[in-house]
Amino acid sequence: MSARSVTVLGATGSVGLATLDLIRTAGAERFSVTALTANTNAVELARLALELRPRFVALGDPAAAPDLAAVLDGSGIEWGAGEDAVAHAASLDADWTMAAIVGAAGLKPTLEAVRRGGAVAFANKEALVCAGQLFMQAASDSGARLLPVDSEHNAIFQVFDESRRAGIRRIILTASGGPFLHASADEMKAAKPGDALAHPIWSMGAKISIDSATMMNKGLEIIEACHLFALGHEKVDVLVHPESIVHGLVEYADGGLLAQMGAPDMRTPIAHALGWPDRLETSVARLDLAALGKLTFFAPDPDRFPALRIAREAFDAGGCAPAVLNAANEVAVQAFLNGQIGFLDIASTVSDALDRATREDTPQLDDFDAVLACDAIGRRLAGDAVARFSRAARLKDNG
Repeated sequence: MSARSVTVLGATGSVGLATLDLIRTAGAERFSVTALTANTNAVELARLALELRPRFVALGDPAAAPDLAAVLDGSGIEWGAGEDAVAHAASLDADWTMAAIVGAAGLKPTLEAVRRGGAVAFANKEALVCAGQLFMQAASDSGARLLPVDSEHNAIFQVFDESRRAGIRRIILTASGGPFLHASADEMKAAKPGDALAHPIWSMGAKISIDSATMMNKGLEIIEACHLFALGHEKVDVLVHPESIVHGLVEYADGGLLAQMGAPDMRTPIAHALGWPDRLETSVARLDLAALGKLTFFAPDPDRFPALRIAREAFDAGGCAPAVLNAANEVAVQAFLNGQIGFLDIASTVSDALDRATREDTPQLDDFDAVLACDAIGRRLAGDAVARFSRAARLKDNG
């Protein structure tokens, strides 16, 4: 059996690095690397390139290109910088692509990989949240196989009987509850970035950690699941499960409930996607159910975590709304991390942007340029909301 060729978009992030660790462990007889990309981390990208010898590497930020050139010039490894170079890396022929570029910056290269065909594993929520219909149609046209890497969607993928869809009653995504699982509304209102970043289970980047604290990550995952599994949002539920052992469940018409379980380690879903349809050996800790003793579940509090409702409303509205939701959330999270707004203002900022977007002439989501236009609308409206919330907070502080 020949080695599976692999491209990793976002190679220097946590998901990209975990993917490359699994590739190293499996060995060169199992995988070869076609292309690697990063955003600004030229030094790490160059180090990975010299080790793994891909055909091509791309850096998203042209300003960091001299650092990449200093290492790779004369190495025989082709490289480029800028948005077009990242898209080119995604377009190169590879059997399997990991799409792990965070945020709207990942939309174009992920779409390039889907259009090329093959297997596309994606940790980029924005692809299906902002442009779900376009991505699913592109996958259908090219024959690409979409492999979810988020632990929840990967879990559903493993126990979802596609051949007997009529027998599926609903799917359930689990949520850890984040650092504010038992916090009061007043405690959440007073929370600082350091409090929101202190996730009790998962080690994640700042943006994803804040999304977990607001539970906007689950709101985005609801939209993602609706597109990926072709379900209405009324068939996608969320349960809080603090132990993060059960990652997803599928309920069938006969009352059966199938769950996928595993230690809270992203290497498991990444390995599943990397090896699919086979299984890869990993060093992930094995579950000891007797030692765990119990697993707990309860419904999320809709008052303390309004992001779930806001996301469902955006999916129902359709059109530009999901892209506005995603863009506004990115702006709001960054504003909170910068100390411009309070923690509870994140959801308020997103809701405000969505409400104002309904009064604008937004484009029909019939091509990728329209998605980017909706993204820009969401960022502008969220920026306006941040300025208003920030100004109101200053006036209150000044009495």
